[in-house]
Amino acid sequence: MLNKLREKLIKKEEVYPKAKDERRILTHVPDPSHIRQKTDRRGETSYEKGVRYKVECPVSIDLPKTHKKIKGTLVDISVSGALISISSADQELLLTEKEYKLHFKIPTGSILEGYDQKVRIYAAVKRKAESLEETNTFLVGFKFRKDLDKHFKYRRWFADLTFSSFFLAFIVFLIALMRVESIIYFKYAPLFYGYSILTATYLLTRYLFGGFYRPVPINKNYTPGVSVIIPCFNEQRWIQKTIISCLNQDYPTSKLEVIVVDDCSTDGSVEAIEKTIALLKEKCGQYELEGRIKFIPLKENSGKRVALVKGMEAATHELVTFVDSDSFLKPQAIRHLVQPFRDPKVGGVTGRTDVENAWTNSITKMQAVRYYVAFRMIKAAESIFDAVTCLSGPISCYRKELVEYYKEDWLSQTFFGQPATFGDDRSMTNYILKNHRTVYQDTAICTTIVPSEFKVFLKQQMRWKRSWLRESLRAGSFMWKKEPFQALSFYAGFIVPLLAPFVILYNVVYVPLTYGIFPWVFLIGILLMSFLMSFIYLWFRKSKIWIYGLWFCLFYEGILVWQMPIACLTFWKSTWGTRQTKEDVLAEAKKEAKKIKRRGNNEYQSTNGA
Repeated sequence: MLNKLREKLIKKEEVYPKAKDERRILTHVPDPSHIRQKTDRRGETSYEKGVRYKVECPVSIDLPKTHKKIKGTLVDISVSGALISISSADQELLLTEKEYKLHFKIPTGSILEGYDQKVRIYAAVKRKAESLEETNTFLVGFKFRKDLDKHFKYRRWFADLTFSSFFLAFIVFLIALMRVESIIYFKYAPLFYGYSILTATYLLTRYLFGGFYRPVPINKNYTPGVSVIIPCFNEQRWIQKTIISCLNQDYPTSKLEVIVVDDCSTDGSVEAIEKTIALLKEKCGQYELEGRIKFIPLKENSGKRVALVKGMEAATHELVTFVDSDSFLKPQAIRHLVQPFRDPKVGGVTGRTDVENAWTNSITKMQAVRYYVAFRMIKAAESIFDAVTCLSGPISCYRKELVEYYKEDWLSQTFFGQPATFGDDRSMTNYILKNHRTVYQDTAICTTIVPSEFKVFLKQQMRWKRSWLRESLRAGSFMWKKEPFQALSFYAGFIVPLLAPFVILYNVVYVPLTYGIFPWVFLIGILLMSFLMSFIYLWFRKSKIWIYGLWFCLFYEGILVWQMPIACLTFWKSTWGTRQTKEDVLAEAKKEAKKIKRRGNNEYQSTNGA
């Protein structure tokens, strides 16, 4: 019993694909010496194919000619091959044939989503790595006959696409059929049926336009200067990975710099940043890092916006990219992110954010589905009309001159007399969107660490809802000037979440108590919308996590939706709730002072009573 309790109290380790360390730290930076012409040292030109992931699982190696089997252990795997450990006694058997058949099952969370499946594939011995005498084993490198993406394309993934396509079409048909019923009975309950029609129309049109979205293609000759700014506060665990990912870009070295700004962290973040910079300068001197990576430690805790502005002021390039300190860029993220700026009317661009630690637990799996659909469908639909309403914190890019122009208003922004300390991404987006275009670039990809604890997740969602409410009210004052369809969609998207708690109470409580009717139609409608999100995720990602889209929607309707009334009543609060910012420290001090005062009053009353 004590052991089980101890296991629950211990924070679980985050589960995410762990790439194997390469001999080169900056594996994708263009080599100024021109010694390597390929992206990867093994000759791969695709950055995904060259990544090797650490994994440990049993492997069966079939020898077709002799019909013998060799047992081994998978050590690491990539899209194109695998490293396998076998007994030293069996190594001679691998010299007898040109190709072997491998049988193994890739553990979930150890590689890219969609690849964690049973594999039966032909492979040839590419190289013999080394013999490990202490374990009496031998390492052998195999190259697959077909890359895993081609192998799965006509097997598992084809089945996923067929399955999801059929049910997507069926669900859309059922939702449309139910909305016809809403139109027929609209006069009997205008609020309920009107909300039902509005919600279905809003979501279906978002998915429809998201399906038509296409990212801006790469023009190899367009490489404007980019300054990547990383604001850091107590991110000792992840900051090194973030810095390296921002530097490890397939982008001209003379046009990319990274600026790390520490906002008086109280953990070991400063030491981690300095150690990372020293390591990079020592190991990667050929990439001219001396002038391309800067560290700015702030003297006092001033907040994320101040950190971003300090970084922007130190930037030397025309575009500034903001990256959260627990987010990691893919090697071609910057090259893709800058492409929409070929349009001079574009003021800001955001990329796609996937969940890094998706396989940790049910909370992170739900967020993985939500994140992907929110970016790939909702933001993509907004981008069709050049009016993305939130250029997200994990990865967003702006014209430096615009951030410079709005920085004073951004830093001094208040809401009902309270400083706006969070929602910096939505706030800056509003400044840019008012007079410029904001777009989404799906091929500019980063991953981020999301909350894996229930309490932290709820606090984050409450902060986001307060930010959404504040900034939506601001955006509402000018969105009517944008493209009419996008404007209507924006106002519908603002009304739907605000009315959701009342509509749920009406259907789940009022109708059954007043009319004795169980709300089957309402619940089926929620279920259909949940499956719609889930099957969209399956269609695009071919991942086993798709079912958690259903759980997220039910979780939202049962718990998260009730945060909205609280957010409306407490939108003036400026605390983060998930980290010890200056405002959080002051709020805790006030609470403690009230407790002490209350305790003193109770003691005084008990003494007088005695």
